[in-house]
This record gives sequence, C-alpha cells and structure tokens, in this order.
Amino acid sequence: MSESKGGTRLVARATGKVQLADAKYRATLRTGHHDLIADEGPHEGGADAGPTPFGYVLAGLAACTTITLRMYAERKNWPLTAVSVELEYYRDDAAFRIERMLHLGGPLDAEQRARMADIAERTPVTLALKTGNTINTKLADG
Repeated sequence: MSESKGGTRLVARATGKVQLADAKYRATLRTGHHDLIADEGPHEGGADAGPTPFGYVLAGLAACTTITLRMYAERKNWPLTAVSVELEYYRDDAAFRIERMLHLGGPLDAEQRARMADIAERTPVTLALKTGNTINTKLADG
C-alpha cells in the first residue's frame, strides 16, 4: 500500500466485524485480500475459533522478525539456513511485556549472531510496539 498524505505512508489496512448472531466473540477480519478469524479462548467465554487479538499481535511481530532477519542475512551473504522465533506476551499490574527467543540456523559466528539479535530489536514492528502508537478513534454515522 503506497497511499500517502504529506510524508505519511499507509503501511497496512484491516477491518474487523462481530455479528451478534455469530459465536459469542468470534470476529471476522480482513487485511489486504486475506480473510482471518479471531476469537477468545474458552476461559474468556469464546469458542477458540481463531487466534486471540494478542495472538495476532505476536504473529505480526514474529512475521516481521523472521522476514527482517532473513533479508538482512541475504544482504550480508551470511550462512543463515533457518530463523524462527518464540514469543510470549505477559501483562502485570503496571505494563505489558513481550519475551522473544530467536533460533538461528547455520554456521553463524558469535559476532553475526549478536548482530542478528541487534537487528531483531530494530525491526519495524518491534519499534512500533516499543515506541507506542497514536490511535485516533472516530464514530461513523448511523
């Protein structure tokens, strides 16, 4: 998506809908040309028909992390053969916290591995989550 207004670039668009006739918390989502389902688990009163909203946040971070690290290794011609990430989202009384574990395959040396961890800390989704976002909410007519 390349729509922009005065230096601001649209990077993603999504819609979400809950029909009251549907399963209790099941939501239908659309981003680009992809249809998705979100739901809450049974412990929250849902039917677990799809990932939770926080599951989608982690999935976006996982996708960005793995794709960015692969791109970086390709640009550097490093011998990365696989990259995977494990993520956990925690909440305590004061804040949210994400724990991320990187698994890098291939004969990378210690310096390359450290650089990959540094790059993971600066992926676009990582930075968006760390710096926060402005969310402007409007109410549609009708």
